[in-house]
Amino acid sequence: MLKYKNIAFIGAGSMAEAMVSGLINKAEMSPDRITAVNHTNEERRIELSSKYKIQTVAFEEISLRNKDVIILAVKPKQAEAVLQRLKSVLQDHHVILSVLAGISTRYIEEILEKPFPVIRVMPNTSSMIGESITGISAGKYVENDDLDLAQELSKAIGKVKIISEKQMDVFTGIAGSGPAYFYYLLEHMEDAAVEYGLDRELARDIAAQTLYGASKMVMESDDSPAELRKKVTSPNGTTAAGLQALKENGGGDAIEKAVKNAARRSRSLRKEFEKVPAL
Repeated sequence: MLKYKNIAFIGAGSMAEAMVSGLINKAEMSPDRITAVNHTNEERRIELSSKYKIQTVAFEEISLRNKDVIILAVKPKQAEAVLQRLKSVLQDHHVILSVLAGISTRYIEEILEKPFPVIRVMPNTSSMIGESITGISAGKYVENDDLDLAQELSKAIGKVKIISEKQMDVFTGIAGSGPAYFYYLLEHMEDAAVEYGLDRELARDIAAQTLYGASKMVMESDDSPAELRKKVTSPNGTTAAGLQALKENGGGDAIEKAVKNAARRSRSLRKEFEKVPAL
């Protein structure tokens, strides 16, 4: 069904590009069914058009008549202005997906003033290689067919979890922001290896494959991460020494605080831009 849909991305930043790349390169969606829109950055439009062969237009020239799915991918602070502009050109058949961090379906529905199906979709930048984990939360006017469409689109770029909107902040803290935490971890593993004499590219390959293998173990094993950790930690061994250093330097606490901080920021964005009570 998805291959017959036409999609318009309102916003042409990194998340929009990641989704475009995944849809074209992994889901084999025809580029002529995808349009990306931004306000003034013509250079960015040319870049995306050249790289992915999609259509790109300035926001002021937007036409949504032949579009089926509208994906909101602008900065949260731009949400109200963009929605005010879109409300006059949206049509009854449109399904609206929002990747706006912290912005609720209720806020979007209230600005549009019509019962459009609005679905929050939180992928991550691993969409680019078809390996995202995407959270989906349905708004008030969403029907089963709309939700099926959102799932189908999201499955084209990775795995999907349907969650309540109240869970979206913490989902954002883990999945939306999580890739950056792992990149940060890999940066430091790479630096330590270089300090001990390894070539940087070799160190990067070793660290990345180790992370990939550990992640795959978690996904394919019935054991919890804690149980898997214990199985590879011999008393007084090298792994125990490394874990002790993590514990002494607040490694576990830092990871938990990163997730919680990102979740709090997602909540604060809603309060900052929506000026409505928290969900």
